[in-house]
Amino acid sequence: MDTSSLYLTAFLVVGGIIFLILFFHYVPFFLWLSAKVSGVNISLVQLFLMRIRNVPPYVIVPGLIEAHKAGLSNITRDGLEAHYLAGGHVEKVVHALVSAAKANIDLPFQMATAIDLAGRDVFEAVQMSVNPKVIDTPPVTAVAKDGIQLIAKARVTVRANIRQLVGGAGEDTVLARVGEGIVSSIGSSESHKSVLENPDSISKLVLRKGLDAGTAFEILSIDIADIDIGKNIGAALQMDQANADKNIAQAKAEERRAMAVASEQEMKAKAQEARAKVIEAEAEVPKAMAEAFRNGNLGIMDYYRMKNIQADTDMRETIARPTTGGSNTPLNK
Repeated sequence: MDTSSLYLTAFLVVGGIIFLILFFHYVPFFLWLSAKVSGVNISLVQLFLMRIRNVPPYVIVPGLIEAHKAGLSNITRDGLEAHYLAGGHVEKVVHALVSAAKANIDLPFQMATAIDLAGRDVFEAVQMSVNPKVIDTPPVTAVAKDGIQLIAKARVTVRANIRQLVGGAGEDTVLARVGEGIVSSIGSSESHKSVLENPDSISKLVLRKGLDAGTAFEILSIDIADIDIGKNIGAALQMDQANADKNIAQAKAEERRAMAVASEQEMKAKAQEARAKVIEAEAEVPKAMAEAFRNGNLGIMDYYRMKNIQADTDMRETIARPTTGGSNTPLNK
């Protein structure tokens, strides 16, 4: 064999290998064979076109095989391809449809794909419909009418509502509504003792309110797991009110005291003013007497008689003034 024949043979071998690699890459023959053996009607041309459309056949064909084996006739290749191109999870949707069919749950293909595209795990939702989920609420603080604070914890058993998964509220809304119901139930109780004696009354009252309306879940039961006694809020509020009243009373008393002090200072000022007027008037007496002497209206004997009368009056006032400690020393004015 000459050199040209060797080159031609090598070229054909390499070209054949490259052709087989490209063929099995764009035309998954063994996947087609697996689909034919499973009873799924799909051609090699369709598998090749999936590659051209950037749809992985290894995602679509296993889903078709699983649906065919489960007896689901409403799942088509075009539907799975459209869901994949829309950004959905083909495997989860097929698993959810098979699980729903086995559990006698009415779940159409369109609804399953809508739930998946909405961002929810449709397979987990179907599982939750069969096996309810228990959600533990955070501690909820409420105050009874007698002023005692109670801290309650509840366990909410929910089941997924397939019809409300698209557009329905999630777990956070359910927990918020349950917490609101617990606060309302405890707040309407006359005494905290009645709540401690009958914690099931909280569950019954909360369940009657229909808290699962508009949510993606159906509340099956609400069980009070624990109730602890907190602070005496009523007593604390009364103490705060008493302190506030005391501060107000003290402020008013201080205001009255300040007004009294101001009034006292005003009266002292008026007394000083009156005393000044008396002194001013007394200063006019010697002038009047001198004027009387000059005019002859007052004689010297009249003046001495007046002085004697004043001395006699001062003596009598001194005798009549009370003494201290039995001594004869008169009290100073």
